Amino acid sequence: MSKVYSTEELIQILADERRACMSGQRLNLAVSPSGISPFIDQFLQPEGIQKFAAYSDFRATIHQYQQTHQVSGIIWQTISIKGYHLRYPKVDDQLIALPDDLDTLKAAKPDILEFWRQVTVGMDLYLSLKAGKFYQPIEPADVDRIAQRTEWASLCQQGKSTCLEVILQLGWGQPEAATYRRGFPDSGSESIHAVYPGKQPLC
Repeated sequence: MSKVYSTEELIQILADERRACMSGQRLNLAVSPSGISPFIDQFLQPEGIQKFAAYSDFRATIHQYQQTHQVSGIIWQTISIKGYHLRYPKVDDQLIALPDDLDTLKAAKPDILEFWRQVTVGMDLYLSLKAGKFYQPIEPADVDRIAQRTEWASLCQQGKSTCLEVILQLGWGQPEAATYRRGFPDSGSESIHAVYPGKQPLC
């Protein structure tokens, strides 16, 4: 029986392939500028499109491999803020979540929300709008409403000390497709940024 690659090995394989594609070692010569508009096409570099397409094709093959061999897309992370610690599951941003992975994410959501509430007491909350270009102030009750209609949660920390920012991502569907709502409406997410009073989100 042939070896089945682990989650960590697939992540490394994808990282190596991405480097090869970006350095021009791999190109998908079948792709060309969009063809949508000659005006738009003049700003698109064919080689850049070919590099991106080559990597996208390879990543799709890895996603198929995950499904065929039931290789999880989950990596476990530990976050420590203000003396609180949490180990939680997160789908690697280059992999997909299998059905069991989604169950694991859903099961972890209450612990992630409790950790979020503990470490963001007294902080100002902002909802990210238009892929992080604008932020709307919100209240904890708004976060609770968003959490009730989403399936999973993830965390991210930026900055430290007085510039600390804690980002809570609440989503549904495939985490890989939820970023920037690429898979909307089947997959999507909302990002809530917690910062100290008087500060603004760093992103």
